[in-house]
Amino acid sequence: MSRASLALVAAIGLVATAVFAAPPGPPPGPPPPYQMRPVVPAGDRLKPGGDGKVLFEVHCGYCHLTGGMGTNLLTKQQVMAGNTPDKGLLANRTDLTADYVKTVVRMGKGAMPQQTKVDLTDAELDAVARYLGKAG
Repeated sequence: MSRASLALVAAIGLVATAVFAAPPGPPPGPPPPYQMRPVVPAGDRLKPGGDGKVLFEVHCGYCHLTGGMGTNLLTKQQVMAGNTPDKGLLANRTDLTADYVKTVVRMGKGAMPQQTKVDLTDAELDAVARYLGKAG
């Protein structure tokens, strides 16, 4: 290989290193909350009385915790309706009823698909609906 060819290969290597090198600065922080959901509780999923907060975070958190697509869409809707951005998080809402939560989960709404009894059992849904249904 000629000296010119070797010089060209070296130059390409330097450019590639500069383009693909990590930017200077501190390392990235922890992942967003929707990626850090808790582990699914062990035991019988059909048994009533589960922890609604944990079950919400496990089954619904990917979309409905901070940074999730559902939270982002709901935040936009809430702001457009004149509410504060924190109302985009379902856990902060006080206008939801347990029956409304169950209906939306089973029937879907907008971009949210229907959740089957395999996705979320009736017992799990009851616990989540109690947790979110603060309006009675």
